[in-house]
Amino acid sequence: MTTTGNPYIPHLATVEETWYETGGERCIKTFKVVFDEEKVREAWSHRPGQCAMIGVLGEGESMISISCSPTEGKFLRFSVMRMGKVTQALHQLEAGDKMMVRGPYGNSFPIEDWQGKQILTIGGGIGQAPLRPIVEFVKANRDKYAGLTMIYGARTSGDLCFKGEFEEMSKSDDLSCHLTIDVEEEEWEHNVGFVPQMLLDLNPSPENTIAITCGPPIMIRFVLENLKKLGFEDEQIYTTLENRMKCGIGKCGRCNAGNMYVCKDGPVFCYAVLKDIPEAFA
Repeated sequence: MTTTGNPYIPHLATVEETWYETGGERCIKTFKVVFDEEKVREAWSHRPGQCAMIGVLGEGESMISISCSPTEGKFLRFSVMRMGKVTQALHQLEAGDKMMVRGPYGNSFPIEDWQGKQILTIGGGIGQAPLRPIVEFVKANRDKYAGLTMIYGARTSGDLCFKGEFEEMSKSDDLSCHLTIDVEEEEWEHNVGFVPQMLLDLNPSPENTIAITCGPPIMIRFVLENLKKLGFEDEQIYTTLENRMKCGIGKCGRCNAGNMYVCKDGPVFCYAVLKDIPEAFA
């Protein structure tokens, strides 16, 4: 966790690099940023699954998943979909511009507890962003995990994030990578179909396996159903509910699901906790 002091106070960071993951009206742009102050840079720490509040002075701020693993270095990555005033302002930033960052917020994936197990990530669209730190963490500690399998899909090939990374990972012999899109396209060499069906078709064994899913709520709902069909126990399944968060510290009450605040009690949840909260996937 962070030791950067008051959680209300943002810290100035410089955008080192940007690139577009997808195009279109709701395009996704990734930002690599570094804190300006050395003491903040050194004090900051985060874990896979956590979020941060990022923003532009005079425009506002939004809660965004941290899409890099702490194993990657002293920088942060955020992949942001353009869909409102703040994200439009963020999308105007380029290398050298300033961004405000505060956090990190929320709990995290208990990834050390999963050592010795098979890790199965199931992502859809921008939902791959909070899964990416898990992937990078396991890759950096490959000898501590039994295996890594990734299922990732989007509506079209143009809607897939981190395509270059998936291309590289697909060449690796020590992990398994499966891509799918909803509708057939010329020259698409991977699967065509929805993510939940691809999960059933691949039929992964639940034995000694942890499954983590993130994506559109409708996808998560059917993925959870299919994981249960495959024999996964509730305690073997994890997901995130980060889309509801506003203040990040349990004060505004916007992110409640049942008797829990997503920003304080989540965004990471085990299905054993969520299964009895119908509004969690509304």
